[in-house]
Amino acid sequence: MSRISHMTFRALPCLVLLTPSLAGAVTTDELAAAVQANSAQDAFIFNTLLFLIGGFLVMWMAAGFAMLEAGLVRTKNVSMQCLKNIGLYSVAGIMFYLVGYHMMYGGASPYFGGFNLGYDFTPEDAETGYSSYSDWFFQMVFCATTASIVSGTVAERIKFWPFMIFVVVLTGFIYPIVGSWEWGEGFLDAMGFSDFAGSTLVHSTGGWAALIGAIILGARKGKYVDGRVMPMPGSSMPLATLGVFILWLGWFGFNGASQLAMGTITDADAVAKIFVNTNMAAAAGCVIAIIYTQLRYGKMDLTMALNGALAGLVAITAEPLTPSVPVAMLVGGMGSLLAMLTVPVLDKLKIDDVVGAIPVHLVAGIFGTLAVAFTNKDVSFMPQLIGVLTTAIFVSAISAVIWFALKATLGIRCSEEDELQGLDIAEVGVEAYPEFSAS
Repeated sequence: MSRISHMTFRALPCLVLLTPSLAGAVTTDELAAAVQANSAQDAFIFNTLLFLIGGFLVMWMAAGFAMLEAGLVRTKNVSMQCLKNIGLYSVAGIMFYLVGYHMMYGGASPYFGGFNLGYDFTPEDAETGYSSYSDWFFQMVFCATTASIVSGTVAERIKFWPFMIFVVVLTGFIYPIVGSWEWGEGFLDAMGFSDFAGSTLVHSTGGWAALIGAIILGARKGKYVDGRVMPMPGSSMPLATLGVFILWLGWFGFNGASQLAMGTITDADAVAKIFVNTNMAAAAGCVIAIIYTQLRYGKMDLTMALNGALAGLVAITAEPLTPSVPVAMLVGGMGSLLAMLTVPVLDKLKIDDVVGAIPVHLVAGIFGTLAVAFTNKDVSFMPQLIGVLTTAIFVSAISAVIWFALKATLGIRCSEEDELQGLDIAEVGVEAYPEFSAS
């Protein structure tokens, strides 16, 4: 006897005993109402659980970004990257509570969302479908991800406090406004733009902010010499690899929980499909990067393989539900290839991206957003293109204003002496690896 049939057999006596009394005491309408109420309660629980599990998985991505960046910067700057990452996560939470959530979901304007200081959590109510606390938490961790993208690009030469001021603006205003255009039912949503979990709204937004910051900040000293690109190896490849595996794990919450419901069989199955497509897109991206570097450079490159997996994840994020598994792999593989091809272009332009965040989050994010028009029959190409271009113009313009304002006032770049000795000593005062440092 199977486990299910055995459990059913054990329950039968109870049903037989209860049925006569229930029949005389409860009407059909009352019984139907009780079943419906119980169903709504179950959906509330499962939807809330999805938000919470997805939220803490995305929160764990903050650790992934920290470890990836700590591994890809030089030993003398590891503590600074760790401090920036835990700092930006904390600032993002505070700003999203104070203004960000209302700006994204306030709905007062199709272009700028709404504004209200603080966030009032609504009481528990099965009719809402989920706990307001779980919803806020899940949306907040996305906000923090956007700032993490910028951190790695401008590493090893930016001052801590100007960077954190930029994070305040990015997480409190720039990201929530862009998010409101689609997720807050703004003008992009009205025209049919679709970004399931944020290839553009999260990743390209962070990517554009990082690109403008890198251009204004300038390259690290010694990175480009007499037309040549000088390698600056990171401190720990095992740490960087761990970071990518953490990010890969967190992405199941990033994409899977963006289904926003798990109270029905259909929703639960959709979450499972999203997990599979997300995983396979990353796998394809990693394999493509390994093959590409072997053919292009004669040797495989671990850092490219790591970023290839991340590019695959970013690309599939815009639509992880509708594609078949082979199509999801194609999207991930193409996103990875485009990211690999972007790396030498940035070097030719002398744009110093320490961790490769611009190829991964910006380029793969743009590709993934445009690809939705070909993987989801309900989405047209033109709204996707308009969404990409609008985000590019808005984020780049506002970011440039903030970066230039910080440069003109506080200054955003550390001194050449501080850069040479490393920011762990110059600004943090705690070295990550004191036994290996020159001090």
